[in-house]
Amino acid sequence: MPIPIVNSIASWFLKKRFHQIELFLKYPNEVQNELLMELITAAKDTEIGKQYGFGSIKDYNTFADRVPLQTYEDLQDNIERSRKGENNIFWPTPIRWFAKSSGTTGSKSKFIPVSTESLEDCHYAASKDLLCMYLNNNEDSQLFTGKSLRLGGSKELYRENGTVFGDLSAILIDNMPFWAEFSSTPSNRVSLMSNWEYKMQAIVDETLNENVTSLAGVPSWMLVLLNTVLETSGKSNLFEVWPNLEVYFHGGVSFMPYIDQYKFILPKKNFNYYEIYNASEGFFAIQDQNKSSELLLMLDYGIFYEFIPMDTYETAEQRIIPLSQVQTGTNYAMVITTNAGLWRYKIGDTVRFTSTNPYRIKISGRTKHFINVFGEELIVENAEDALKKACKKTKSEIVDYTVAPIFMEGKEKGAHEWLIEFKTHPENIDLFNELLDNALKSLNSDYEAKRFNNITLNKPKINVARQQLFYDWLKRNGKLGGQHKVPRLSNNRNYLDELLDMNV
Repeated sequence: MPIPIVNSIASWFLKKRFHQIELFLKYPNEVQNELLMELITAAKDTEIGKQYGFGSIKDYNTFADRVPLQTYEDLQDNIERSRKGENNIFWPTPIRWFAKSSGTTGSKSKFIPVSTESLEDCHYAASKDLLCMYLNNNEDSQLFTGKSLRLGGSKELYRENGTVFGDLSAILIDNMPFWAEFSSTPSNRVSLMSNWEYKMQAIVDETLNENVTSLAGVPSWMLVLLNTVLETSGKSNLFEVWPNLEVYFHGGVSFMPYIDQYKFILPKKNFNYYEIYNASEGFFAIQDQNKSSELLLMLDYGIFYEFIPMDTYETAEQRIIPLSQVQTGTNYAMVITTNAGLWRYKIGDTVRFTSTNPYRIKISGRTKHFINVFGEELIVENAEDALKKACKKTKSEIVDYTVAPIFMEGKEKGAHEWLIEFKTHPENIDLFNELLDNALKSLNSDYEAKRFNNITLNKPKINVARQQLFYDWLKRNGKLGGQHKVPRLSNNRNYLDELLDMNV
């Protein structure tokens, strides 16, 4: 299809969709409340709907009073029934797909329901909106002159009892319209290969001579792939391989630890980076401005949002509030109700609002991934900001890291123990440690107070990881590729001690 025609079609769709986006930008709370009532009405005759009397719920307060917060463990029995082919348990239409996820680190698998509605009205709708926003902000884009290199999950789909489970990316690829494959690379056959290491070279071989105009995938794994592309091609940067490359759509893990390495292999100043926030449970937010670090919360994808201020999380004073009551600067745990039958589900992510008109957020971490052993309340966002500052001042680069507490013993103070794999090592690791410590103090007043005169916390201890330590650890645990991530912060030493044992 000629490019002007493609651009005309895209422009028509963009104008049509922007009218809908403007609606939730102008009336966000009304759109969310109306959506909640639609979800409740749709599910009133399901088992869950009857259990909580959905038929007589007319407002948010009644919903919040009747329906308890849910974790995966609370839903597991019903999900297992649904996986065996039972219908109308928590959502009225049959659930045929389940996104298998082990969360960030756990070995126990979760099977997140993916309904037809969530597939079409959330995940696929978000993919279109992402392109719409990008094209709206970049009118000279030549995105459609080439292909998108996608790097998704590395597992095939498994079918049993009339239902299907696998990585979310595999489910999305399997259900895409036939024409979508023509605008993507590698082929579905290669995308769904299960052997990650074999798949890597297969992707390189298949994409090297394509006209790739965009990249899409998790930053840590995409970086491995792109470095393999450069090694195979013998080129010094990616524009020598794909001259028309113009944007990288990324999500899944924080981009901050990797951005300098991307800028080195993608040296054009006008190259675009667009962040997305999606998960097996849904697609939540999209970067809607060039050169921005904020994400627009999408309010009409069939997801109703609630939030728990983290300073009350899992305490007797815990508060759950709707979107209309959030404030900027506060760290919140996110709770979702979705068009796949998740009701008041604690997803495990934390966000911070940067704006309430419109509602824009930054992902700040995970509810379980923080360190608060000594009252320091260190979150992932603090750690990544501090790492970036220390790396910049020492001209170093990291591959991966994890942090855990050193517990107090006798009269010995506690501390944080870091394990960092460097791509470019700092010349002086003690200076790096000092810079990291000072950056953490400047970013987190609780950490600063505990570090004051070593009252509670000694200075951090840094271990330098051998090359490929984290890769080998993920491989040993069957977690190479896709959405699998290294645990960043933990209140126990389980992951760190296991990694240290391998660091020989």
